[in-house]
Amino acid sequence: MKQARHPVPGDMTLIEVMAALSDPIRVGLVRVLADGCERGWGELRAPVAKSTLSHHLRVLRDAGLTYTRQEGTRCFVTLRRADLDGRFPGLLGAVLAIADRDDVGGQVGIADDSAVAAPGRPARGQVRSA
Repeated sequence: MKQARHPVPGDMTLIEVMAALSDPIRVGLVRVLADGCERGWGELRAPVAKSTLSHHLRVLRDAGLTYTRQEGTRCFVTLRRADLDGRFPGLLGAVLAIADRDDVGGQVGIADDSAVAAPGRPARGQVRSA
């Protein structure tokens, strides 16, 4: 299997990062990964097909937002917070704060998430009912 491309921080561009963050599913993935934990691709839940989720993860990786590590046939992903903060100070924090406030990407979560939700808000990984 071929190695994933991970741009070095100096090669990350604001245009590519902002383009990657232009989709609510990708913002939701960043929100999930913002806890600093490495996640297996199979742990991530989004209301899209697996192939579409794979595409979204590739866009985030190619822009430099995430790092993907392969272990056998499994892939794991982490948010490159330190690299992003070093290259674009304050950007990730601002995006995450606004995304949390407006619940952008709130339909993305983690499988079997047992986090307790705040009153009136579903736990991350649970879909809000209409």
